[in-house]
Amino acid sequence: MSRSPRLSLSATVLDAPDAHALADFYRDLLGWTVVQDEPDWVTLRPPGGGTGLSFQTEPLFTPPAWPAEAGAQQMMAHLDFEVDDLEAASAHAEAHGAVSAAFQPLDHVRIYRDPVGHPFCLFLPGA
Repeated sequence: MSRSPRLSLSATVLDAPDAHALADFYRDLLGWTVVQDEPDWVTLRPPGGGTGLSFQTEPLFTPPAWPAEAGAQQMMAHLDFEVDDLEAASAHAEAHGAVSAAFQPLDHVRIYRDPVGHPFCLFLPGA
């Protein structure tokens, strides 16, 4: 029996009309470092290394609908960020350009949209 190759998740990739602009938002939000900067591609990594976020320019990008709507671009994935203070993290996200989603179904989670419309959640641990 052959051994399986080693696979490790390097980054999650988000499409955007401008990879650099969206990377700037997440760099400011998370305090991460740019480790790769190409004309249509940017990768961020957290201090100390680990799985990163990459951004790819996609001129035909269409923001997803959330909650889902028939006939609209569907969300394929979203990002979850654990925070230690939901109110402070929410204010921080809004100060950097995140927009609160109209639908907020849970008390311990805040749903936001980044500047191009990708949903992301801030949540308290253990909730």
